[in-house]
Amino acid sequence: MRKGRAHAFVAVLCMLMPVFAAAGDQVPVGAFVHSGGFSMPRLSPDGKYLAAALEQGEDHSVLIFPLDDMRHPKTKRLPRRQVPYNIAWTDSGRLVVELAKFLGSLDFPERMGEIIATDLGDERAQPMFIREQGQSGRGGKQYIADHGFATIASLPSKANGHFYMQTYMSDDETYSRLYDVDASTGVRHQIGEINVGDMDFTMDPDGNARYAQGLNVSNKYVVYRMRNGQWQRLADDEHNPRFEPIGFSQDKQHLYAQTSVKGGPFSLVQTDADGTQSQLLAKDDFGSIGYVQWTPQDEPIAAAPSTGIPTSTVINGDRPLAQIYQVLLSKFPNEFVSFSSFSEDGTKLVFKVSSDREPGTYYLLDLKAGKVDKLFSENASIDPDKMSSRVPMRFTASDGTPLEAILTVPKGASMNNLPMVLLPHGGPFGISDTWFFDTDAQFLASRGYLVLQINYRGSGGRGPGFVDAGYGNWGTRIQQDLIDGVKWAEARHYGDPKRVCVFGGSFGGYSAMMTVIRAPGLFKCAIGYAGIYDLAMMFTKGDIKEGEFGKNYLEQAIGKDPAQLAANSPDKLADKIDVPVLLIHGEADERAPFAQAKAMRAALDAAHKPYEWLTKSDEGHGFYKEKDLVDMYNHVQSFLEKNIGPGVRTN
Repeated sequence: MRKGRAHAFVAVLCMLMPVFAAAGDQVPVGAFVHSGGFSMPRLSPDGKYLAAALEQGEDHSVLIFPLDDMRHPKTKRLPRRQVPYNIAWTDSGRLVVELAKFLGSLDFPERMGEIIATDLGDERAQPMFIREQGQSGRGGKQYIADHGFATIASLPSKANGHFYMQTYMSDDETYSRLYDVDASTGVRHQIGEINVGDMDFTMDPDGNARYAQGLNVSNKYVVYRMRNGQWQRLADDEHNPRFEPIGFSQDKQHLYAQTSVKGGPFSLVQTDADGTQSQLLAKDDFGSIGYVQWTPQDEPIAAAPSTGIPTSTVINGDRPLAQIYQVLLSKFPNEFVSFSSFSEDGTKLVFKVSSDREPGTYYLLDLKAGKVDKLFSENASIDPDKMSSRVPMRFTASDGTPLEAILTVPKGASMNNLPMVLLPHGGPFGISDTWFFDTDAQFLASRGYLVLQINYRGSGGRGPGFVDAGYGNWGTRIQQDLIDGVKWAEARHYGDPKRVCVFGGSFGGYSAMMTVIRAPGLFKCAIGYAGIYDLAMMFTKGDIKEGEFGKNYLEQAIGKDPAQLAANSPDKLADKIDVPVLLIHGEADERAPFAQAKAMRAALDAAHKPYEWLTKSDEGHGFYKEKDLVDMYNHVQSFLEKNIGPGVRTN
């Protein structure tokens, strides 16, 4: 991009101001569960089309918009509860879609290992890698099912109708293979392999596999570098920083990677193409660098930490796109701007504006025309002016470890002795609560409750050492971190000690029971949503146990000694629960099977403890249907009002 064009466009950006609706009455429950939003916008290489994912209840589609007439998109519908995991244009008329399935609102979509291709003329998608035999969209040809799992690895640096695909085959799980695939015909040519299963490849602009990295069967991160035609494993111990390659610049001069020294937060670094002579680009002493903005030439221009309110550090500030990015930040104060997609020549780009109160709105920036157009929102039913502020803070745990807390403060309320809900996140490993919009927290705050979230040990965002500190500590140190957070908030008079409840989903549901057990008298009620309540059952029921990786993961995460498992299982400790309980569960849950909820209910019955019960027969790991989510939130609100009183009035 020429600097003259960039400077001219700065003048146009200076006139751009976000406009939001005025606040009114209490936000209805339906606004928080409404589906129908867009995500994953992808510009075609020539900048003439925009593909995006659309959610409409349980139905998902890929829409292809001509940018000169966005009123008439082409719609590619997916089977029920299938969602796009990734969308990528292979040339200006064809795209590939990696498929996933949605098991429940508490889980990220789970990759199906299948890839399809489509274009404007295809009535039916053509399989690139599919696991069931059927017919293709071109001429109704029969195709043979693949027995394995595939993902989109990357794209060529210049669109040529092909994409790179990595596979793990069912009959040979000890190998990961890389293919160059013609998206028009589906013909694939192997271009790389490594005799380690489930690895991700990092490729240079010439299509050569240079690195392979991922978790091995022992749940340990490993990384290999190609040198002289052989894969060599890089050392990862206390004497060698952990090295996670991200990608190469298109000029092939630089490799960008994340590095962690002694398990600390990840920094962003630039190295020579062979991974040597590292140069630090961005770092933070508390949180990992997690939000990086890239140019169309795959060069970073800004980066921000994963913790706190993300504040970007500009990299390569002399780049025209870096200057435009800074202007965009100034025109959307108190929000975060992230680049989403570029045309191949870089003259058009889609960017996203989001914040603690704004789920996300996408805009199209046209450098040649010198204008910005609003495209669509991730959730148009949310009025940011009616949402609550999220405040990241830090406190010190009882053993001296610094931790991050995020407080969602009811709009218009003074943060002083408020009725409070502890909201532990799921996972627990590698997942974290961030400053960005959180549906559960915003719903609770809209009902007048202060919401406390803690990034306990095991959470992501602070480096591998912080994650590892949670292993083996499900029912002990992690729960103490949550308890310490509640005591800190009470000591600061943020929360009223007489009006505190805990509500969590998945691992958070487990924590809802365990914090009550570990800290008698601290809480007035507990809500477990799709929770794990019997640790030993995880080895016999549910999808986590599957395969050698699953078994090794569970042994590291929760241990295998029966006495230890029982000592950290809420259903074995129900007699210690001294507050009313609400159990919410989907009967079709595969991650935390319905048997978990039934075991907890039976234990509460045996201990003569009060509880309420809400289940849905066809819901999975977290409710998915809007009507079921509305019912769930209404039950939560009623339960809170009954046990800790109504929330404060919000503006």
